[in-house]
Amino acid sequence: EVVTVTAPRDVLSGEVVVVGLLAGVAQHDALTGADVEIATEGVYTLAKTSAQAWATVGLAIYVIPSTGVVTTATTTGNVLLGTNLATAVNPSGTGVVRLNGSAPAAAA
Repeated sequence: EVVTVTAPRDVLSGEVVVVGLLAGVAQHDALTGADVEIATEGVYTLAKTSAQAWATVGLAIYVIPSTGVVTTATTTGNVLLGTNLATAVNPSGTGVVRLNGSAPAAAA
């Protein structure tokens, strides 16, 4: 599903956008305050915390709202985005993530 939200920061197509507890992948570039369409479902290769290894498939993947970078860290404020569909080594800049398509009950 694709929904329209207000870009909370300048975003490029393919980056993760977070508005409150709603997170998705930008479908086009947008400047702060402009409308941007985000996909809330699907499988995407996303920028991840490089220093993390994703050793198994099916890990809970969170997004850091201020940067759009995905992570396995449950740091306060991070928002659950979905699960990983492939392992990733440390270091690596991207990971394959299946978006969960729904907002979590609360941020981490």
